[in-house]
Formats: sequence, structure tokens, C-alpha cells
Amino acid sequence: MKYAFLIALREYAENVKTKGFWIGILLFPVIIMAMLYVPRFLEEHATPTRYFVMLDQSGEAGKVVDDAVERSHQRRIYEACLTYLEKNKSPEVEKMAADLGGEQGAAMIGELGKDPAEIQKKIEALKEAGFRAFLASGGHEAFLAQVEMTGALKEDRDPFELPDRKFIRIPVDGQLDASADFESISAEIKEKMLVEGGGFQFDGKAQEVFAAILVPPAVFDDTEEKVEFWAKNLADNDLHRLVERALGAELRERGFAEAGVSEAEILRIQDLAVNVQTKDPTKKLGEEEADDSDIVRQWAPAGFVYLLWIALMSVVQMLLNNTVEEKSNRIVEVLLSSVTPGELMAGKLFGIAAVGVTMLLAWVGTLIAVLTWKAGPEMEIAKFLLEVIQESGLIYPFLGYFLGAYLLYAGIFLAIGSVCNTIKEAQNFMGPVMLIMMVPLLTMMFIPKEPNGTLATVLSWVPLYTPFVMMNRFASPDLPMFDLVGTSIVLAVSVVIMIWLTGKIFRTAILRTGQPPKLLEMLRWVKSKD
Repeated sequence: MKYAFLIALREYAENVKTKGFWIGILLFPVIIMAMLYVPRFLEEHATPTRYFVMLDQSGEAGKVVDDAVERSHQRRIYEACLTYLEKNKSPEVEKMAADLGGEQGAAMIGELGKDPAEIQKKIEALKEAGFRAFLASGGHEAFLAQVEMTGALKEDRDPFELPDRKFIRIPVDGQLDASADFESISAEIKEKMLVEGGGFQFDGKAQEVFAAILVPPAVFDDTEEKVEFWAKNLADNDLHRLVERALGAELRERGFAEAGVSEAEILRIQDLAVNVQTKDPTKKLGEEEADDSDIVRQWAPAGFVYLLWIALMSVVQMLLNNTVEEKSNRIVEVLLSSVTPGELMAGKLFGIAAVGVTMLLAWVGTLIAVLTWKAGPEMEIAKFLLEVIQESGLIYPFLGYFLGAYLLYAGIFLAIGSVCNTIKEAQNFMGPVMLIMMVPLLTMMFIPKEPNGTLATVLSWVPLYTPFVMMNRFASPDLPMFDLVGTSIVLAVSVVIMIWLTGKIFRTAILRTGQPPKLLEMLRWVKSKD
């Protein structure tokens, strides 16, 4: 095995020195940071301002929608102010925040209660109260002026930037005939929305509208009346929901008023809610309450499955490419003059396996470092993920299943590489293998919902899917020990058989040239005696 070890060292050294390996390592923290920040950035900056028109034949719905749009914009300004305060807090406030992370913070959390649902409800109520105070104070200028007077902002800060308006209503006076019948107006709106470059005028130029809203005369008197919402982009339904909620709330308030219910009573009734407390029977006595981190813990294995799939694809492709390249360049002939085919195959398998383990350890270490850095009140998801990684013990089965999956699929890819002379030839064999490998990705979001269901149980006993499916089931508190032990044994036996079959094919095919062999010919190689 001395020569196999030397070949493994050679394979490891050659692959870790490549630019692709280091790009993959260094890109991973960038991807993690992007996952944490890009969705928020896209929500705030990537969506353009949506222009819409509204023809209100009721004479009352227009103001309701305008107020809702303005309130939505003010809420975005309020959230931008909070983010601005977080980024520009003074050193004194920084120290105070650090102190709250200790005993004072624990005492404050204790005052909120122990039930996670109740704590979340109180936090949301505090946020809503803060927003109402923000509006009452006169908006962002008054709010930031008051904060600055307290000394909570640092001196060398950037100026506050208002977020762009998400929705702007274009006046339709003179552009639509409000006196026409409903069907005629609908037809005119449709025609104008299909005009290339914009069918409505705004600020002296043609403007393409995102949506058009047509409100019938008796919208608040007849519940059978329908508001028409015209939009070409049905994927973005934010404006649709805003209009629907605003008009629905107005309709309910009018109903309350007709029933003689005061506004204060309306607010009291709207705040009524049933507190459904989620408890986990697998937890210790007195610690049964489930919180958001428990939900993240249930879904975390799906993320590990995806990471396992990416890592596996990276290393087995590396193994395939190296084998085909060395065969086409006749390097294999030189190697086989000094070592046996078995030693060459073993060296390749274990050398690339070491590359994969190095890559995974770098990824996991980077993930933990980034999450530790970003974990905090402003990044709850990072805190939950860090807790899951540190406390769930998923790292160890993840590494174990990676090795099992690698040895199983590496045997397949090594056999393909040994019978092919070029990457183009190898791609013909890759099609069926890739179809097989897509199944774990297609099922990884379903299995956590039914970790012991028929689909999960059946796929667990299919060796090609065992590492992925069992990794996905690992967070289940009632995972049958029979499945865990049994599938592990089946996987180990399958790995041994696969390596044996690959060895038979590799030994015969590695020096073969010409057209790749047919399947029946490879079966004869397997059946032949050494």
C-alpha cells in the first residue's frame, strides 16, 4: 500500500494547488454572506418603483388606497431609520448593548416571559407601538432629531437616505373617461396597458404602469361588487395584497360603525388572538416549549443534504476529469509501469477523498465563523443556524455520509473514466448517473415533513440515495434505530461491492483505447476470473 499512499498524496497535492479548489474555498464565505444580506438588499433596492393607476367610481376607495400606500412607505422609512441607528450607534450605546447581553439582558427576557410565542407577540407589539410613535412624532426627520439629542448616534456617520417609494399612483384625470360604463373602462385600461413604452402620461412623459385598479361605484355597499386589478406581472403581488387588505379593513370598520361599535373597541377586538403554544414531547420536563430555533433544527438537515450534493459533485467530477485526462495523455501507462492497477485506483480514490474532506472542513469552519460573527438580535437566522450546528451533532453524520456517498459514486465515476478516452465520451455515460443523482434534490424539501413516511423509508434503503435521505431524516426525534443501523450496513456493503466491481472494470479498461466498450462487454469483464 506504500505506492497507493504516494499516489494519494500526489492526487491530493495536485488538486489542492489548483485555482478552482481555492476559488471554491474562498467563494463559500461570500455565498454565506450573500444568503444573509442579498434577500434584504433586493427587497430594499432591486425592486423598481411600481407606477399604478386607479379609477375610483365609488369616490371613497381612492383615499383608502392612498393612505395605505403612504403608511406602507412610512413603515419602510421607519425600518430604514432603525437600521440606520443600528449601524451608527455611539460607543456608549454599543457598551450598553454589550451589557444587555449579560445578566441585564437575561433579566429583561425574564420579564417578557418564558413562552417563545408570547415573547414574539410582545416584541411585535413593541415594534408596532414604536411605529405609531414614529408617525405621531412627525416622521423620520423629527424621529432622528430626537435620537440625536440623546447622543445615541456617533459623530462620523453618513447622512440618512430615504428609501425609494415602492408604489406611485398616476392621476388619471383626462386620461380615462370616468363617466363611461365599467366594461368600456376595462377595455380602455387593457388597451392602454398594452401600449409599448407606456399608455399613460406622468410628469409630461409616457409612463408604463405596473397595475391598473378599477373600483366599482358600490364597492362598500354591495359585497358582490368586484374590484378589477389589472397587471401583466402576476409574480409580484405586493400591491394587490395591499389594496385588498386596505379595502377589506375599510369595509370591516364601516360594518363595525353601523353596528355602533367604537373605534377603541375595534382596535381591542382586532388585537384579540388565541395564543397557541407549540410544545415538543421529546424535550425534557419543563423545557417542552418549541421556538424558532427548533423549526430551524428540523429543516437544517435539508441544507446539509444540498451541501453534501454540491461537495460530492465537485469531487467525483474532479476524479473523473483526472482519470480521463491521465488516460488520454498516456500518463497512466507511465504510472502502471511502477504500480499495480489496484494501487493506482486506491490512490486516486483516497487522494480525492482527502481533497473532499479538506474542502468540507473548510466550508463548515467558514460557516461557523460567519454565523458566529453575524449572530445577534439583528440577524436571528444566523443565531438559530449557529445553535443548530453547534448543538445538534449533525456535523459527524454529515462527514460520515459524505465518505459513504463519495466511495459509492466515486466507484461509478472512476469506472466511467477508465473506459473513456475523452470527456466527450464520458458525458454520454454521465446522463443516466445525473438523473439518478437528481432524486435527492427533488425530495429533500418533502422528507423533513414526513421523515418516517413511505417515500423516506423506501429511499433510505436504496444505497445510491441512503446518504442523502438518512442525512435528511437525522433530525427526526423518532428515527427508527433499525433504519439507522440497517441502512448504514447496506451502505457499507454496497460500497465494498461497488469498489470491487470498479476494480474489475478499471483493471481491464484503464489501458484500453478506441471506442468505449458496450455494457455487455463490461459485464463480461466483471464475470471474468482474475
